[in-house]
Order: sequence, then structure tokens, then C-alpha cells
Amino acid sequence: METILFSLAEGIARITLNRPEKLNAFNTAMHADLRGALEQTRRGAARVLILTGAGRAFSSGQDLADRTVVAGGAPLDLGATIDATYNPLIRGLRELPCPVIAAVNGAAAGAAANVALACDLVIAAKSASFIQAFGKIGLLPDSGGTWILPRLVGSARALGLALTGERLSAEQAAAWGMIWRCVEDTELAPTVDELARQLAAAPTLAIARTKEAMYGSWQRTLSEQLDVERDLQRELGASADFREGVAAFLEKRAPRFMGR
Repeated sequence: METILFSLAEGIARITLNRPEKLNAFNTAMHADLRGALEQTRRGAARVLILTGAGRAFSSGQDLADRTVVAGGAPLDLGATIDATYNPLIRGLRELPCPVIAAVNGAAAGAAANVALACDLVIAAKSASFIQAFGKIGLLPDSGGTWILPRLVGSARALGLALTGERLSAEQAAAWGMIWRCVEDTELAPTVDELARQLAAAPTLAIARTKEAMYGSWQRTLSEQLDVERDLQRELGASADFREGVAAFLEKRAPRFMGR
């Protein structure tokens, strides 16, 4: 993989966007590498995935130099590009059965901001920021931005971010509930590593079903969601992890979850 770094050890998968000279901008090669890394994460039965960027940015978004756009020239089919790249990436992140942590180490702009927000938990360094930069080049937020942002911060703030393209600091993002935590820059790596170890030792089947229930709830009524909770709880109640969790609680010891 030329554009990312990937590792999988002790149940923790790590993907680092690795084009620091381009502020980790997405290009065709990076999307191909990410597809491969997500497949390895799934095949390797990772219990948690960390996504971050190399250098001083998480990612500046789409590498505009990767596309041939000329004023007055032929139009470009961005829909086909999105279908082939960003949409599979967002779906791939959301559909992983393990928890996904975005460690936002610097600016996350354009599509990269929404890639980060598509992760299950977002922890950002205090110097990091989120920028919906699409309007500055005549586009609308993609990569799930028009779906994710209103659900995280409400329509007024989502529209404000999208229409103005203002830089939102990590501290403000945390205050708005857009991300899980904002930490000092020096604390980002140890905080993310500790959370990853905690989640890698957790009952991963329960985590997978929690993700499934919560992300699907937007399409259901309360009554329908109650039935989903019943069905998933029935499955989890028959799992070895549930029996282990109860036994560990009664025996006053740490549980040893196996994810089944």
C-alpha cells in the first residue's frame, strides 16, 4: 500500500493516511488502498480499528489535482467518482462489526471531515479542526455529510457549517456533541491507544449489534425499534460473552470476552 500505513496486532487494526506532503489528501490510489485495508480488517477479525493521519493533518479532503477540471471545459461526472470511492468507504466504515475510532490529529477538511464523523468514536487533538469546505468550490457536503451532520448537531448548525465553510475547532466540536472527546495534542495518541485496548477487550458481538441497532434506528418507528432490540437482545443473551460477563460479575473478576 503506497498511500496508507496498515497494521493489525492484538486485535487492534490501524490505518494511517500517509500522504503528509499533500496533507493526506484522498486520491484514487488511496481509495484503493483503503478498500484493501478495510477488507484486511474484516478478514483479520480485528476487534477495533483506529483511523488517523500522518504529519500535521488528518486529511485535507479530495486531492483536486487528481481530477482534470478546466474552467469552460467538459463537465466531470462527480457522481460516478463518489459512487466508486467515497460511498463505498463510508459504507465500509459503518458496516464494520468492530468499533472504529477516528483519531483526528489535525485539520479534517471536506470529505475527510465526514469520513472522520462516519467513524463510531471521534477523538480529536485540541489543535484539530473540521471544515465543510465544499461550498468554496461550488459543491455540497458529500461522504455522508448531509446525513451525518444534522443528526449530530441539528439542522441549524449543520447548515451553518455547510453554507459558510467556517473552520470548527475541536473544542467547539466536542462542546456541540459532534465528536466524543477533545484532548491535548500530546494526549491524543495515549488516549486513543487506551480506548482501543479497552474496546479490544470488550464483548465485540454486543458492540456490533449495538452499532446495528443505533445506526438503523433512524429508519424505524419506536415500536419497530423495540422489536429490533428484543430480537438482538435474544441473540446476545444466548452468547458465550453474556454468560462470561455475568460469571465475571458474580465472581468479582475481570471478564474474558471472546466475541461470540
